[in-house]
Amino acid sequence: MSYVIDGQELHEIIGFPGAPWPLDDLRKNAFNQALELLHLICGVSYYKAGLAQVIDSDRARIDTTTADFLNELYVRGLGEFAYLNNLDISSLCRFVTNIDDTSTALNLDLPERALVAMGGGKDSLVCLQMLTDAGVEVQPACVGGSDLIAETVNAAGLPLVRMNRQLSPLLAEMNAQGAWNGHVPVTAINSAVLVCAGLLYGFRYIVFANELSANEATLKDSRGREVNHQYSKSLAFETAFREVIRHRVSPDLEYFSLLRPFGELAITKRFTAMTQFHRVFSSCNRNFHLDGPRTETRWCKDCPKCRFAALALAPFMSPRQLELIQGADLLDEDEQLQGFKALCGLDEDKPFECVGSIAESRAAMKFLATRAEWKNRKIIKALADKPEVSQAGALALQPDAVAEHCIPPAILARIDAF
Repeated sequence: MSYVIDGQELHEIIGFPGAPWPLDDLRKNAFNQALELLHLICGVSYYKAGLAQVIDSDRARIDTTTADFLNELYVRGLGEFAYLNNLDISSLCRFVTNIDDTSTALNLDLPERALVAMGGGKDSLVCLQMLTDAGVEVQPACVGGSDLIAETVNAAGLPLVRMNRQLSPLLAEMNAQGAWNGHVPVTAINSAVLVCAGLLYGFRYIVFANELSANEATLKDSRGREVNHQYSKSLAFETAFREVIRHRVSPDLEYFSLLRPFGELAITKRFTAMTQFHRVFSSCNRNFHLDGPRTETRWCKDCPKCRFAALALAPFMSPRQLELIQGADLLDEDEQLQGFKALCGLDEDKPFECVGSIAESRAAMKFLATRAEWKNRKIIKALADKPEVSQAGALALQPDAVAEHCIPPAILARIDAF
């Protein structure tokens, strides 16, 4: 895939190892539509480098549905980047239509099996286990070369399909020279990669493990607009992406999150029974970068993800069990206090990370203050009496029966957890 910034051409490569080229014309045409959509979505990584005032996309077919989707994705998906750099890109980023708004979607005969996105953490493992228990034929998949993800899938006794993504090396050079840089909606990119993979390898269901708390905004900016680090994991993105897939690619391809009705604590409770994964998983994002891990162990033990994992796991484990997983007792370290306060929304904003909701963090903190083995930990003692914590609700350990989701009825009917 190629992009041009101020006359400089950048090339990105995405590989689908061993993927058979579609033999029938319908699947081939649908794949080409999905590939074009992938090209447009991946462009967000390059757009942010220069924040071009003109996006020339004449070589791609963009109707109203696609333009609306891309404008929303680029603006909201780059919301954190814009906020931290004190930028307003809402009026700057604009895709324009160049074809009539007519559907190009094709009816396909796709096998009733699921390509499941794996991230190396507890959520995707719970998702995989739920589908397996329901008798759905599954294939774990990921984008990138993480050994940790491979280890978790190996512990599940399943093979892993791994797509390769190579960003243009010129992008790193531009960043080193002072180009704009920051968070991009990676889950949107990975979602588009897996949609293409589903068409090549033959899967009707493209399944992610994005949960209820991903819908919560990280903060609001000075103009009252929500900024969500997890936008591309949110229901808003999921529904918009499903619509553009149905419009451009095929109504027979089902992209959805299986865990949308679940909060983080409900997922974690289920994960604690999956002991075969406790020593191989990690929720620390420093393990997962295209250029390799940035920590020598599974847990860096000093980031919002590590802290939230400790807070979510603790209600269902003893301190010793949790320390065996993370290699430390973060809830008993004074230097972690500010980080836990941020998770609970006390005196500062929720961190820009994929962590549970503020309400979940407060509920977990309140619950731990009632447990003999946890209540004397330094962090618990420091925060338990805060009104926001002491008045928090109970742990939400069941899926939200009224939460909006996109799970196909055929899958929903087979999942006992609902």
